[in-house]
Amino acid sequence: MSETLNLVTLASAAPPAVVKNLLASLSAHVTASSSLAEAASQLAEEHADGLLLAGPEAAEHLTSLLRDHELLTQLPDGVALLDAENTIRWANPAMVAWCTCESVVGHNFYAVLGDPTILGPDYCPLHTAVATGSATSSTLRIGENRYLHVHATSLAGAPLTAATPPVAPLVLVSVRDVSRQILEQEKRAAIHQAGRQLADLTPDELADMTIEERIDLLKSNILHYSKDLLKFDVVEIRLLDPQTGRLEPLLAEGMEPVAQDRVLYARPEDNGVTGYVAATGKSYLCNDTLADPRYIEGCRDAKSSLTVALELHDRVIGTFNVESPKPGAFDTTDLQFLEIFSRDVAASLNTLELLVAEKASTAAESVEAIHGAVALPVDAILHEAVAVMEKYIGHDADVVARLQRILRNARDIKQVIQKVGETMTPTLAHAQLRQHDRRPGLASRRLLVVDADDQVRSAAHSLLERFGCTVEAARDGAEAISLVRASCGEPYDVIISDIRLPDMSGYELLLKLRDLIDPVPLVLMTGFGYDPGHSIVKARQAGIELVLYKPFRIDQLLDTIDRAVAAFSAEKTAETTLPTPSGSPSEG
Repeated sequence: MSETLNLVTLASAAPPAVVKNLLASLSAHVTASSSLAEAASQLAEEHADGLLLAGPEAAEHLTSLLRDHELLTQLPDGVALLDAENTIRWANPAMVAWCTCESVVGHNFYAVLGDPTILGPDYCPLHTAVATGSATSSTLRIGENRYLHVHATSLAGAPLTAATPPVAPLVLVSVRDVSRQILEQEKRAAIHQAGRQLADLTPDELADMTIEERIDLLKSNILHYSKDLLKFDVVEIRLLDPQTGRLEPLLAEGMEPVAQDRVLYARPEDNGVTGYVAATGKSYLCNDTLADPRYIEGCRDAKSSLTVALELHDRVIGTFNVESPKPGAFDTTDLQFLEIFSRDVAASLNTLELLVAEKASTAAESVEAIHGAVALPVDAILHEAVAVMEKYIGHDADVVARLQRILRNARDIKQVIQKVGETMTPTLAHAQLRQHDRRPGLASRRLLVVDADDQVRSAAHSLLERFGCTVEAARDGAEAISLVRASCGEPYDVIISDIRLPDMSGYELLLKLRDLIDPVPLVLMTGFGYDPGHSIVKARQAGIELVLYKPFRIDQLLDTIDRAVAAFSAEKTAETTLPTPSGSPSEG
């Protein structure tokens, strides 16, 4: 032969004598390598023509090479062998399939991938592997939605002897498609960001928006992110009423009208998937609505649905349901995304509920403060008007009529304040705010409180009017008698009087009131053990059983008023049902 054949062999696979004689006749030059990796590096050099495996271990080495090659070709991840210039020397089929050209050997690694953007953490992974001899990794982005994770390992081998030239390094690169994982991470981050923005408003925006406008904004944002971010076109959100267990509709998009109006409860049976999720707190993935016994039609021709619980501090406050006309439209990833978004939705709804409650509380406190400020002055107007009216009764009918209008208008002042206060916040929120201390039996009751102490009268207005009562107050027995006389068209349901008034005792007040009304719905107040003139004893002998001993708690006051209303109502009913006496005019 005219040319020398350059071969690479393994040091542990020294050729036998017959092979040496053959190589000598072929003018072959043999370079020994200590490992397969070093042999591969030698093969990458231009002067190496091939790999020589000879000797007793040749079969073992050949088997290992074939097995490794078969394994690399079957891997789902891309694998490539690069030289120091990032040129591909070998690649498995998976690597070739990801590249932009049919043949990758001899081409630059980054070029065949379309010159991707290196996202780090190592921005020069191939160079780092060659320079340091250590493994490194990085993430590459191709286009907008494709991501590859690259792991590079140096295969450089040390020279056998000092006379042996340095071995050119090779880099083994493994490539994995991580697009789905990264896109899911980005989507999770986007969902969290969307969740934070659901009900996020500046103080100025908040001040300019009503509660109804904030609710509409929250619903609009939920629907926007459900469609544009989560790609859900059919959405239904229901909120759980903790008192009734009913699931009240809050938001419905793409649902049939009959489904929107359907009455559902948080019960595991007979209330559809929504009722089951609300009762158990467990998410529910329905891949085939036709075969699922729990599913009740929501969207027309729906073939699959996904429902999760809206939870706040491990407490179910509602449900979030999405549906699709495609069977199996949702998977576990969609389930995870909806659960993440639902937590933010629940937090936003709770924030909105707190704002509603805060506004209701502020409105109620404002109303009570205004009541407290005008209560005693309005009482003074009533007293003066009644006093003047009594002087003109029988003398000037026009003046009396005008005074009566003054009385009605004065009494209307506090009711108008109450109605204005209720319009300052949603009725439902105001009712929920006071639900814990509601006394239905006191609503719209007219109460008269008689006490010389301004603080007692003011406290009576403040405490009792929050329960829907109409409260008027008098400083002494004379004022009380005048108010009773002037309110015969609208009698008081209960009269609460101190046992010692500036002008008379509680018992004397009872006797004078009996000349005007009978029975007298009187409750007496006194300090413990204090009973001047034995008023309590005399009043009880006259049929007055209800007595409040100062100081008393508000619940004791309310209970006593409830009992008084019930007792005097029963007494009036009994009087109206008594048989007519024999010989009365009604017989004839």
